[in-house]
Amino acid sequence: MGVTLKSITRENFEAVIALEVATSQRDYVADNLYSIAESSFHPTYQPRAIYCGGEVVGFLMYESFHHDGQLPAYNIFRLMIDRRHQGRGIGHRAMQCVLDEIRAHGPFERIAICYVSTNQVARDFYASFGFQETALSEETGEVIAEIRG
Repeated sequence: MGVTLKSITRENFEAVIALEVATSQRDYVADNLYSIAESSFHPTYQPRAIYCGGEVVGFLMYESFHHDGQLPAYNIFRLMIDRRHQGRGIGHRAMQCVLDEIRAHGPFERIAICYVSTNQVARDFYASFGFQETALSEETGEVIAEIRG
């Protein structure tokens, strides 16, 4: 089954906010309702519903930074797959979809992600796409990893 990303709309809003991660993952990702509300105040935030087989199965959000005279930079800061759909490779395909969406905009400076340093699953997952750890965030204590353009 194909995985696709779609904008958050009136038609998929309820399904997106009903998604849940596994109990052990709750400390690693913000609530989808909070994320969607947050995106309404930040025009650079791009929230996306993750679909598989026509069903909403996850959520992700990224931000784009466009500075005069510089290549754009991106920050992927939300990715979750509903607990009932985990373990099927959907997260991997969704990450590939968002990377493809970003790359379709043209050249970029970097694509960055952050994750909790103790989350080895996230570390291995992002490394499989070519993200390389570059720093620790002083603000959050999270690991910052990047793909350079």
